Amino acid sequence: MSETDTNPPESVPDAGPEPAVSEESTAPRRGRFGRIVRSLLVLALMIGFVGPVLSVAVYRFVPPPITILMVQRLFEGQGLSRSWRGLDDISPHLVRSVIAAEDANFCSHRGFDIEAIRKALAHNESSERVRGGSTISQQTAKNVFLWLHRSYVRKGLEAYFTVLIEVMWGKPRIMEVYLNSIEFGPGIYGAQAAARENFGVDAKDLSPLQAARLAAVLPSPLRYKADTPGPYIRRRTGRIQAAAGTVRRDNLDACVLG
Repeated sequence: MSETDTNPPESVPDAGPEPAVSEESTAPRRGRFGRIVRSLLVLALMIGFVGPVLSVAVYRFVPPPITILMVQRLFEGQGLSRSWRGLDDISPHLVRSVIAAEDANFCSHRGFDIEAIRKALAHNESSERVRGGSTISQQTAKNVFLWLHRSYVRKGLEAYFTVLIEVMWGKPRIMEVYLNSIEFGPGIYGAQAAARENFGVDAKDLSPLQAARLAAVLPSPLRYKADTPGPYIRRRTGRIQAAAGTVRRDNLDACVLG
């Protein structure tokens, strides 16, 4: 008879349940993720607030380059004609005319004309023809830094840029940039291009009538023509000339031309 092994077989130790991941082990990972999110938020805020300040500061001294509107019109096949001119090389008649046509309180407001906005809202409630209440400062902010499509986001950014240019540029620079960036016709931007295209003169040589005609087309520069005005533009030109004559030259000199 064979000898029987009386020793019991070796048993495999039970590994037991998987160890639970403790809160302490996941805390460092959550902490790192939170720090990354906070860093990204800080970076976004810096870009959103500091970026505009830097761009406005640069454009205080450097002519703004091509705008989003100009790019859009180029893709629409309208071309691009623009020649920068300093405010001293633009006729004061045009300065007075655009103030009379677009923003009578330009020299007295701080970027926003609350009364003009109130009147525009009241008018738009009872009329199919929409009237805007934007100041020259607001239009400059939109034309140079933003896009054409209306939205609450754009209006908010427009208000922010308006405050910045009012504080950092002042009225003369706002007017100078405005008159060099505004659309006067298909592919025509700025006073110099508009004067040459419509009347064959330089911006500094515009007569009171020519300046008023250019200002008269600003609400719809793709619809109206300054060189071949229809009845509406002729009537509007007369009103602008009359209003421009009431703009006190001493106030204008101190505000814009001084």
